[in-house]
Amino acid sequence: MLIMVRPFLILSTRSCKSYAEKVVEALKSNPEHLLFPQGFDYTGELSVLSFADGELEVTLHRSVRGKTVFLFTSAARNPGNLPVELCKLELYHTIDVLKRSQAAEIIVFEPYISCSRSDRTTRRNSVGLWIHYKTLISLGVDHLITYQLHSDKSKTMFDPCICSIDDVQTLSLLQKYLCDTSIPSHRDLVENVRENWLFCSVDAGGEKLARKFAESFGTQLVIAHKQRSTTKANTVECINLLSAVPFEGKEIWIVDDMIDTGGSIYNLARELSSKSGKPVNIMIVHPVFSPPAIDRITELKNDGVLARLVVCDTIDTHDIAPRIDFMEVIGSADLSARITLGISQNRQMADLIDVFSPEEYLLSREESKRRH
Repeated sequence: MLIMVRPFLILSTRSCKSYAEKVVEALKSNPEHLLFPQGFDYTGELSVLSFADGELEVTLHRSVRGKTVFLFTSAARNPGNLPVELCKLELYHTIDVLKRSQAAEIIVFEPYISCSRSDRTTRRNSVGLWIHYKTLISLGVDHLITYQLHSDKSKTMFDPCICSIDDVQTLSLLQKYLCDTSIPSHRDLVENVRENWLFCSVDAGGEKLARKFAESFGTQLVIAHKQRSTTKANTVECINLLSAVPFEGKEIWIVDDMIDTGGSIYNLARELSSKSGKPVNIMIVHPVFSPPAIDRITELKNDGVLARLVVCDTIDTHDIAPRIDFMEVIGSADLSARITLGISQNRQMADLIDVFSPEEYLLSREESKRRH
């Protein structure tokens, strides 16, 4: 059965242009690209005019009337070194021009929402994620897509009747990468990984993510409970470790959604390494790496506390890569392309993101090798 592709365009703000280009290349290499009408061009261009007083204006150089627009954007570290506030302002102006140009649907694809940690309403404080979302829907955004929100509770502030949200989990990307780089066979999974690996959360809030890793690979789980300072931001006062098995000799993977300043990871890695007698591994989704994160991670590596650091490319890493050359980066553009293509075909999101089974994957990989 031939599946029709809805007319759509891919645009990006300046902060996410290189990522959007990778998504376009992934779309072109996807076999389903053949479903597109001959000559179908789904890319467009934007330009930004900056005024002397700091104001700006965004211009669209292609008609979007009646089309679905996937707008890739980021307010995090970017190749142009654009500050957070300018990235957001450009995004809001871009949405405005798309709405004025009568786009049929505006889908903001923000791989990492930089304000996602500002979601607490327990004090007399502003809530950054709510402000961002409220601004997006006020301007006319129909759908928001992101990877691995900082907290599940964040999604309760989104009203699907006004603007739907897809918080795409990156478990399959991370777990497949572990299989490809660290587990040579199904036998190794059964006899080595399940006996000798431990997955550890950075804090109680990250237990759910770490537990999914442990359950998927069939290993034991370690839960780290950190006590943050109530007076200083990004400051951890102490860490308590909960585990049903001894740490000695174990290969430990610390998994989390992000590293910001690296304070929590730094202290936890040293504690775990001292207990296991081996360097630990760190796997995260969003490499925020605010200062002094890189210095802390480099120190862990130089001191023999850290073995591997694995991150996703939801935040640009080109500028920091020379300073942390042992970092391994997992690409997410192919998944973003699959999501874009699936939505354009009105597919269910559940069909786009398969639940990954390391055991099934390794058996399938071995079977494929035997056939060839």
